[in-house]
Amino acid sequence: MSDNIQKVTVLSKTTWTPNLFSFTVSRPDSFKFTAGQFVRLGVNPSQLNYYKQLSAVAEDEDEEDEDLNETLDEDIFRAYSIVSSPFDEILEFFSIVIPDGAFTSQLQHLEVGDELLLNTMPFGFLTLARYQKPLPKDLWLLATGTGLAPFLSMLQDLKTWEDYEHIVLAYSARSAEELAYMDKIESLQEDFGSLVDNPANLIFIPIVTREPVEGALTERLPKLLLDGTLQARAGIDLDVDSTHVMLCGNPEMVEDTKETLKRLGLVMNRRGEGNIAVENYW
Repeated sequence: MSDNIQKVTVLSKTTWTPNLFSFTVSRPDSFKFTAGQFVRLGVNPSQLNYYKQLSAVAEDEDEEDEDLNETLDEDIFRAYSIVSSPFDEILEFFSIVIPDGAFTSQLQHLEVGDELLLNTMPFGFLTLARYQKPLPKDLWLLATGTGLAPFLSMLQDLKTWEDYEHIVLAYSARSAEELAYMDKIESLQEDFGSLVDNPANLIFIPIVTREPVEGALTERLPKLLLDGTLQARAGIDLDVDSTHVMLCGNPEMVEDTKETLKRLGLVMNRRGEGNIAVENYW
């Protein structure tokens, strides 16, 4: 096993919907990361308690189990953004279940006490440190689904609240039940903003695209930006001289929204300069 790979223990699991869940794991003492980065998590399906229990039952009943015969006995790694603050004692992740996905179809069986593998080398440049120009004023965090994860990490870092005047978090999901972490989002201003002098003002905009929900917008992010609805709800304009925009979520949203922002006059962030930052690890 590589020196960068360490075993971590599952401490808790939260199921949001049949296809969305979060989990926490122990944090190695030496592991450091910057809010917004991702890591590679590994699982060996044959070592999960779920399959061990199935195996024990099948053995007791002297029967063959088709699921067990198909269980992989190898380490599978995938990239996951970290939900936790860089200063938390545990690590939290937000996952979607892809029914035929080699990784998430196994990860849905996680139980407290299971062991996963963590590559302790963090990856990614979806971090606020990448912005040199324009100077920080308005921060727009645009997420769909589990793309919320890196933004929650940033919003649990006090420096984010110190550096900006306004933070707009627009979070899009297909249904109301898929808007995870709502309690946490609603408490961020008090739990973190209140700990610094002159904190940013957090403006949260929920978006639900497949059912009407009171207080939520209903269109996709590119359309909301192009017709000005999102800016009107936030009460802030997009300005090439003062706006930082980060995108994370499904690849189609990221690409379409990026192109829309460019049509509105914003530019990609390169070598520290520019407005738009995205992460493409899907």
